[in-house]
Amino acid sequence: QVQLVESGGGLVQAGGSLRLVCAASGSIVSINTMGWYRQAPGKQRELVARITGGGSTNYADSVKGRFTISRANAKNTVYLQMNSLKPEDTAVYYCNAAVLTNTHALDAWGQGTLVTVSS
Repeated sequence: QVQLVESGGGLVQAGGSLRLVCAASGSIVSINTMGWYRQAPGKQRELVARITGGGSTNYADSVKGRFTISRANAKNTVYLQMNSLKPEDTAVYYCNAAVLTNTHALDAWGQGTLVTVSS
C-alpha cells in the first residue's frame, strides 16, 4: 500500500508565495516521475509541473517562471514552490507519483490540498 500526503495549502493574497509538500510512504521500491496537478472549480484537472527521478522538469506554460518543482529522493518527497501567485492559481492541488512496489507498479494520488489566492 502506498500513500501520498500533501501539505502546505492555504489562503494567500495575490503576489504571495506558498510551498506545497508531498510525502510518499508505504511499500515503495522506487519512484519515477512525481508531479503536481490542479483542479479549479468547474474545470478539468491539469498538469502543473512534474519531475523525473533524474531531475528533469516540465511546467505548464501558465506557471513557468513562477513555480519551481523539486524532490528529495531519499525522502520520497516532492515540493512545489509557488511564487507570484495569482487568483487564477486557485485550485485543489494534487500530488502524483509513479511508484514501483515489491509486487507492482501504480499511479498514486494524494487527497489534494486547497490553494486559494485572493485578489
